Amino acid sequence: MIQFFKNYFRQLKIDKLWKDFQGDVDRINRLAPELEALSDDALSQKTQEFKKRLADGETLDQLMVEAFAVVKEASRRTLNMVHYDVQLVGGIIMHQGKIAEMKTGEGKTLMSTLPAYLNALEGNGVYIVTVNDYLARRDCEWMGQLFTFLGLTVGVVQENSSPEERLKAYESDITYGTNNQFGFDYLRDNLAYDVEEVCQKRRHYAIIDEVDSILIDEARTPLIISGPVEDSPQKYRKMADLAKTLIRDEDFEIEEKHKNAFLTEGGIRKIETSLKIDDLYSVDHMDKAHMIVQCIRAIHLFQKDVDYMVKDREVVIVDEFTGRIMDGRRYSDGLHQAIEAVEGLVIQEESKTYASVTFQNYFRLFPKLAGMTGTAETEAEELSNIYGLDVSIVPTNKPMIREDLADVVYKTAEAKFNAIVAEIESIHNTGQPILVGTISIETSELVSKRLKSKGIKHQVLNAKYHEKEAEIISKAGQKGAVTIATNMAGRGTDIVLGEGVKELGGLAVLGTSRHESRRIDNQLRGRSGRQGDPGKSKFFVSMQDDLMKLFASERMINMMNALGLPDDTPIENNMVSKSIKTAQEKVEKHFYSVRKSILQYDDVINKQRDTIYSIRSRILNKDDLDQVCHQLIHDYVARLYKEFNIGVDDLLDETVDQLLKALKTPFPTTDI
Repeated sequence: MIQFFKNYFRQLKIDKLWKDFQGDVDRINRLAPELEALSDDALSQKTQEFKKRLADGETLDQLMVEAFAVVKEASRRTLNMVHYDVQLVGGIIMHQGKIAEMKTGEGKTLMSTLPAYLNALEGNGVYIVTVNDYLARRDCEWMGQLFTFLGLTVGVVQENSSPEERLKAYESDITYGTNNQFGFDYLRDNLAYDVEEVCQKRRHYAIIDEVDSILIDEARTPLIISGPVEDSPQKYRKMADLAKTLIRDEDFEIEEKHKNAFLTEGGIRKIETSLKIDDLYSVDHMDKAHMIVQCIRAIHLFQKDVDYMVKDREVVIVDEFTGRIMDGRRYSDGLHQAIEAVEGLVIQEESKTYASVTFQNYFRLFPKLAGMTGTAETEAEELSNIYGLDVSIVPTNKPMIREDLADVVYKTAEAKFNAIVAEIESIHNTGQPILVGTISIETSELVSKRLKSKGIKHQVLNAKYHEKEAEIISKAGQKGAVTIATNMAGRGTDIVLGEGVKELGGLAVLGTSRHESRRIDNQLRGRSGRQGDPGKSKFFVSMQDDLMKLFASERMINMMNALGLPDDTPIENNMVSKSIKTAQEKVEKHFYSVRKSILQYDDVINKQRDTIYSIRSRILNKDDLDQVCHQLIHDYVARLYKEFNIGVDDLLDETVDQLLKALKTPFPTTDI
């Protein structure tokens, strides 16, 4: 009943949204015959006409209907694609600086061309942010045809882009790139020694694709540019060897929920004896205490092929939400070195932070921000509170007919995986394509191994094979295809159904466990049932899954044990479903508080960062250097006077000597 009312009120919001924008949509569509009659040159000249009208005092809102109509016609000519009415609605929402929630497969990439073109007319640049380099390049080349036709310049920033290529890309009217590339370029700009090296001279309007992934999921990991700290690699090797000899619950305790480790009194004494030191937590040995705790965390809390993987003899982080490797990212505070030591790899020097920023504070630098995703409603409060971004739900172009089946819950992981393989085998025999979603590389390879033993041909898509992502995903909807993917792998690329697949029921999505976030589960479901296609989704859960172990209620676990059912008998009832939902809500609240804390800490640093970067920018641009220097000197001297409590009438010789000594530290001259 509660779900019925939720769906009812959700539909009311969608109906109201449609009513609010119906007039603009009708006006855009009425311009079609007039624009179709124009030549290519005449249509492309509309861009210069719009720019002139802006210069003469018109606003973007006043131009919106005509500009959207021009983009729609240009898309028909260059891409052979015509915007649906729902895409026009989504474009209006994003132009207003909001998030458009649109189901997977409804055409978000094409929808983004509408607000991107309109806002680029102001000449201040537009950034379109994607989740990986492949999508950035693909969308730039694909949608770039439309923008180029209309006389705008388009660029893309990639991980391997040279400094010259980056500068050119940022000078374009529209720049594509990943959140990581935009964030790191911002930090590099503020470490530059010459204004000619600065890329991001404009931050005006950004459209974030998969906005929930970037602003929510990745907000817990700040971007950091760092340099080496001497004399740490060999120490980590020694501490890792020692950590392997320690006994859990005797020498140390683990807090799995927060991924923390704590030494016991017995453990401290054992370490002190082994290292032949008196006090592990003395100033002289504090670094050893820190290293050994990090090594314990590396051994017991961070799993290979789940949290990280070893690639080319290096430890690379795996994004827990996307299943993708996080290029250029390293665990901070010595954890990365601890993992390298535990894995027996070359230990890179511990790093010292030179510059850092959270995605939260980076994207709050933009005067205007918008986003699009298939799942944002569950995090609407956070997106509004932190970024000032409201979420509007865009209706689907065609009715959603996918069948979302109830979860099946097993007592043990072994029983669950047996059931999953049996389900895959049963569906595969019909020819219906299957997408199997896993939460880790380890699980994807476990399922793969079991399918191989059954002789079922399949493809695996995880961080180990991310280079083949587009190719694998493009074939996932073909008859008889079985694709195993870490959750949200392939996000941003559509799974198109092959010939005859609709008649078989469309794409079948099977989840091997519930994710900590409901949005990730919804993203997995959303791979099926695009544009009115048929499909089905089903999740398999066991009481040994991490989510259930950490957050499920003891009452439910006790109930399952009391029933005495065989391990291979699934349980389906409302109490189980409610418990899973409650567990996910607990995790979401926990991580929201973590992200909020990170932001609060970064807000303090952000004030300092804004001040320093502002002064640095003025110096680089040679903007009133005399005034900048005089102001800095004045502020420093004023602070010293306050520190020494100096008044006009009490300039004692001793105080003056102290003041002069303090002044000579930043100003080493004999003239003071």
